[in-house]
Amino acid sequence: MPLAQRRLHRIAVSSFFFLAGICFFSWASRIPDIQAKLGVNNAALGGILLCLPIGLMTSLPVAGFLVTKYGSRIIVMLSAILYACTLPMLGFAGSPVHLMITLFVFGFGGNMMNISINTQAVATETLYDKPIMASFHGVWSMAGFTGAATGTLMVRFHIAPSYHFLCITTIAALILIIFSGNLIKKDSNRDVNQPIFARPDKSILNFGLIAFCAMISEGAMSDWSGIYFVKVVKPDAAWVTVGFTAYVSTMATGRFVGDWVAFKLGVKRMLQVSGLLMASGLLLAVLFPHFITATIGFLMVGAGVSSVVPIIYSAAGKSKIMSPGVAIAAVSTIGYLGFLFGPPFIGFIAQATSLRISFGLIAIMGTLIAVMAAKIRI
Repeated sequence: MPLAQRRLHRIAVSSFFFLAGICFFSWASRIPDIQAKLGVNNAALGGILLCLPIGLMTSLPVAGFLVTKYGSRIIVMLSAILYACTLPMLGFAGSPVHLMITLFVFGFGGNMMNISINTQAVATETLYDKPIMASFHGVWSMAGFTGAATGTLMVRFHIAPSYHFLCITTIAALILIIFSGNLIKKDSNRDVNQPIFARPDKSILNFGLIAFCAMISEGAMSDWSGIYFVKVVKPDAAWVTVGFTAYVSTMATGRFVGDWVAFKLGVKRMLQVSGLLMASGLLLAVLFPHFITATIGFLMVGAGVSSVVPIIYSAAGKSKIMSPGVAIAAVSTIGYLGFLFGPPFIGFIAQATSLRISFGLIAIMGTLIAVMAAKIRI
């Protein structure tokens, strides 16, 4: 395939990763405003927000089946429409029940897009002689920064969430119109006879367990890194966000350079290095909970966690036994369990012992990644 055509495919897939990221982070940036609008307390909000991961988990087996049967291209476009059009409805929600239903649909559509666009990314990667999966996830992270920054501006200028979300939907529509024509039309290793519920083989199960360890760490860092700085590191008030910022910055940067590093080191060694970075960074922050050492530790964790999930999705999508959509859905199912249960796990352990001990236990996840990576075949 000509280089120009390959680049068009890569740009198109990247644009849909950006669409997915900016939709999700735009929603996340306005949660406090929507809570105030509905007048619900924190406990009620927690119950409402649970509808999003329920929708996500519900869609996992369905997404794999639909991508396998109809191809990822059509599912990317349909799920992008569903995801982007559901976003304004979150802003217009006039009651908790309305918001709960809409969040379920939002989570369902968002994960349909996640499975289908990662299947597109696997197909695009086969056009190159080097890894490129991490760069797609880097675009998603970049979209996260864009969505969060846009949300901050909207709040500052007192723009209602509903109108803010309509602007994001307009951007999504433009992406759909401009770039959908250059999505890959035929997925790699597609099997239309793949059943909707497929039992993962040993290699897919191993990939899923690595994803579980990585995503339990991601969930814990996203929700608890700021609290760790406040309650354990205890810097001046102006510096309490440095830990989370350090983690996010190296995670995003790592996804843009991760493909190059994986190409140089090899995928297996890259996973081992990533796991050891995660474990070492967390242990550094736990054993020496001072501002500089904790910040360095969180920088290491971000760098370590950045490429694990993209590498695993890429490897799963090249399975010789399962179709890409079903394989990625299987790995996502196991991985997202870690993302969902990681933050509560930290909370329970911290309540029973201490936050430092709970972070120390998360360091074990990085060690397990390094150990399991030595045994996988890629």
